[in-house]
Amino acid sequence: MSNSADSPQGPDKRFDWRFVRLLTAAVFALAGLIFVTSFNTAKGTNIRTDASMLKLSDLIQQRSTKNADLDESTGAVRDDVDALARRDDGSTKAEDARLAALEKASGTSPVSGPAVSVTLNDAPPNAQAAPGYPEPQANDLVIHQQDLQAVVNALWQGGARGIQVMDQRLISTSAVRCVGNTLILQGRVYSPPYKVTAVGDRGALKKALAESPAIQNYQLYVKAYGLGWKVDERKAVTLPGYSGTVDLHYAKPVQ
Repeated sequence: MSNSADSPQGPDKRFDWRFVRLLTAAVFALAGLIFVTSFNTAKGTNIRTDASMLKLSDLIQQRSTKNADLDESTGAVRDDVDALARRDDGSTKAEDARLAALEKASGTSPVSGPAVSVTLNDAPPNAQAAPGYPEPQANDLVIHQQDLQAVVNALWQGGARGIQVMDQRLISTSAVRCVGNTLILQGRVYSPPYKVTAVGDRGALKKALAESPAIQNYQLYVKAYGLGWKVDERKAVTLPGYSGTVDLHYAKPVQ
């Protein structure tokens, strides 16, 4: 009987066993790499391929809610900072008056007075063309970005001392943007109806709305397809000051 070490099959068996051990170690290493990669990608969020999580609208709404919470916390911190700054900071009355004027102009302080509110809405789901008008297309039945911008621009033109869109005060860096049939304003998402409120001389504000060519064009769609348009006068309104971040973010060249 020959020795197993001299058997032609002995070395091959030892080679196969080593190969299996190496393959097992490689599988475990790959699994560990996948786990670490998934953890870094998820960062605490669910990355399972659930249909609802893959919807862009769900992701936008989630970020909108988070941004609203951050805006609220930022506003609270800013109030604390302002309160501390007003504690015997050594400023003169002239400096305090200048600071108050800057706050008023920047939209970070509340503004009160008579106001005009404008409400825009999509057409009803079963909207039909009025006699003499062509059948509507999908874009004819929804509010567009230019419609909201036209209202905001007309109100500024009419001498508005402050404007609020939905529940947010506008400042010089505010951008009214629409994606699909939703409004994205300062990181938060809104669905129609959209409400725009402006504090100022009500007669001048309504006159500016009536004279705006862009709004006159919108009124044609109101008449033809039933888009929503409502203007209300309000005796006394207080618009809160803007409490979000005022830092500017812009692209930078790659070094």
